[in-house]
Amino acid sequence: MTEQRFIKISKSFFVDADFVQGFKKLGLISIESVFSFNAAKNLTKNNLARFRSRLQFETNSPRTMLFLKRYDRPPALVQLKNWLVHHSRRSCGYVESVSASQLTAAGVCTPKTIAYGVQWGALFEKRSFIITEKIPEAEALERKLPDCFNGRATTENLKRRRHFIAQLAGFIKKFHETNYRHRDLYFSHIFHSDNNKFYLIDLARAFKPLILRRRFQLKDIAQVYYSAPGRYFSNTDRLRFYLGYTSQRKLTSNDKVFIRKVINKVKRMERHNIKHGIEVPFTS
Repeated sequence: MTEQRFIKISKSFFVDADFVQGFKKLGLISIESVFSFNAAKNLTKNNLARFRSRLQFETNSPRTMLFLKRYDRPPALVQLKNWLVHHSRRSCGYVESVSASQLTAAGVCTPKTIAYGVQWGALFEKRSFIITEKIPEAEALERKLPDCFNGRATTENLKRRRHFIAQLAGFIKKFHETNYRHRDLYFSHIFHSDNNKFYLIDLARAFKPLILRRRFQLKDIAQVYYSAPGRYFSNTDRLRFYLGYTSQRKLTSNDKVFIRKVINKVKRMERHNIKHGIEVPFTS
């Protein structure tokens, strides 16, 4: 696999070398052009902060689907929090690029970064962006699970389900062994490809905590538990996941304490979402 190479095509605007010509054809040659670009599908959603926007578009050179995240004048408090958790001054767009690069180097698959850029003011960023490539032949676990989860629970299907759960547990374990914590580790942000690879997306909040690492680990595991649909994942399956995640055959007293904390957190999430009329996946 050849090392990715970025080209600086204008001030603070970096593009993967293979995509430079395609970006020029689309007119994406500066920070200004990225923020005025509208020849794309708007992926906005209700809970998206006002300073953020998300777009989906295609490039023909090479031909692929890309996702653009833009941060326009993010609040100073948001930026200060970013700097604090990442221990340096970084733009909102660049934060995700760095996390993706470090995780990929550690063997945790993430979407490929195609371009990024930032425009700084005197101290704070005015705007920044990141463009990533669509993961080929993959879908979020929230939208699609392997075929073995459909139909009757035959002996073969159960065997394949257990194998999938073991693989998922191993993937989350490998991610946490990098000392990263995701803080948004739901099935909607875990992708599974046709060639049986797992990917993590939406790394804007991912970071390496210097303190409270266990607390953020618990939060991640609670989010996985919460988003695993109850109609497909039994309590026994969830226990299998945890044992695979810890590489153990039996639970220790510390494990039981941790699991109780996970379940308590999941119940708080459930009460909150029921109150706001939001579906609760793990009870479905």
